[in-house]
Amino acid sequence: MPSSASRIILCPGQGAQFVGMGRAWHDRSPEARAIFERAERLLGDRLGAPLSQLCFNGDNSTGIQRLNNTDISQPAIYVTSVACWAGLLAQWKSGANGAVAEAGVLAAAGLSLGEYTALHLAGTFTFEEGLELVALRGRAMQDAADAVKLADGSPESGMVALIGADAAQAAQVCEEARGTDVLVPANFNAPGQIVISGHMAACKRAVEVASRLGLRAAELPVAGAFHSPIMRPAADRLKAALTRTPIQAPHCPVMSNVTGKPYPSGEAGDADTVADTIRGGLVAQLTSPVLWEQGCRHLTGHTKTGAPADPEFHELAPGKTLAGLMRRIDKATKVETHDEPNE
Repeated sequence: MPSSASRIILCPGQGAQFVGMGRAWHDRSPEARAIFERAERLLGDRLGAPLSQLCFNGDNSTGIQRLNNTDISQPAIYVTSVACWAGLLAQWKSGANGAVAEAGVLAAAGLSLGEYTALHLAGTFTFEEGLELVALRGRAMQDAADAVKLADGSPESGMVALIGADAAQAAQVCEEARGTDVLVPANFNAPGQIVISGHMAACKRAVEVASRLGLRAAELPVAGAFHSPIMRPAADRLKAALTRTPIQAPHCPVMSNVTGKPYPSGEAGDADTVADTIRGGLVAQLTSPVLWEQGCRHLTGHTKTGAPADPEFHELAPGKTLAGLMRRIDKATKVETHDEPNE
């Protein structure tokens, strides 16, 4: 039964993971459980433990929490989000075929890794094709970060959150702290929340520069300098994989993190051009800043009219990060989160 609601779907990225994510959907939704089962059949023992165990319990086999590792968290978040989507479709009584249209989805957006979820929901590639890409992406990004570790094994690159900074101030911090190292803006998440990325020495200098400029700065607990030139080796590996992956025109607008605007649809050009644009955007995303705030402003500006029929915004599991960012971007836009199925 087609839904009468119009919806915009937001898909979380790396950092939203937590032990226990997806368990409620797995246990209470047959449709969500089937997604976890499909993922585990595809991944086999590649992650060192079943994906559901890593999501629900952490890695109990070794006593080490590996869910925060880039090569684990990325496929884990992708699968949890898609499982949540499958469960929501069942709740909304939308058909499996033409799910985006039947669920009344006007557009989809995903933060960094979440862009893959959004593209899958829009029919750009299959669940399995997306999972293969995400698994490779996570492994390639982890390898690129490991390639610049110090002799003692500590990260030689990282990221710093600048609280209260605007784009000009973030650029100034990078310029003054960069020296001969890499240091660039990496995430424009929301007003007053910008993340910069680069070599660790430059990140530490950036904290000092930010303090001098009256800004708060905090080093982030990440594996490396994501969305910076340091990720070039990962981008090259991802490009090769994307070349082999069939790409279809999305069935609804999907926001690009690189441009802050929707990817072209099938109506906007021939299929090969659309596919090449999407491939290029996903590759560029690894070394370019994520324009999340700009993309959200595009969505709210192009879909909201103030009428009762304005679209609903829904954030897929795991977490509530994107709802929090939207409160800073546009307080009038409410985002419903879905860590668990509705009773």
